Amino acid sequence: MSSVAQVSSYSRPFVRALVVAQLAAIGGFLAVLLLYLGRMATAGVGPAEMLTGAYDPKDIAVFGVLHPVVAVLYLAGAVLGLPLAIVAAAVAAREREALPRATRTLLLGGAVGGLLVLVARFTPPLLDMHRWWMD
Repeated sequence: MSSVAQVSSYSRPFVRALVVAQLAAIGGFLAVLLLYLGRMATAGVGPAEMLTGAYDPKDIAVFGVLHPVVAVLYLAGAVLGLPLAIVAAAVAAREREALPRATRTLLLGGAVGGLLVLVARFTPPLLDMHRWWMD
């Protein structure tokens, strides 16, 4: 019998922070997307009318308090989406044996989701959403 403790070679706090950062960046994008679609649906307007300035995202009453948080997550996701995906894929590949399967799945799912969100930002309808949000 061995008295040596099982030591993991990866940093659990780092992996946890990486997963949280990925999910927060994706969540910020999804929050803006839902606000954009919801505002269009409730106002009964299309994407062109949303850009006129009459439907400012900061005017949503309940959302006014959370606007700065979502704005930071949305912008951080645009800047950090690719680096987070690269680091997550590298950690998942390097620590394949040490990481639990659920953690590997979260890392790789977050990487794929972050890349999909990054690509989606550059589609024409979502460029209108970006202009609406950043107005």
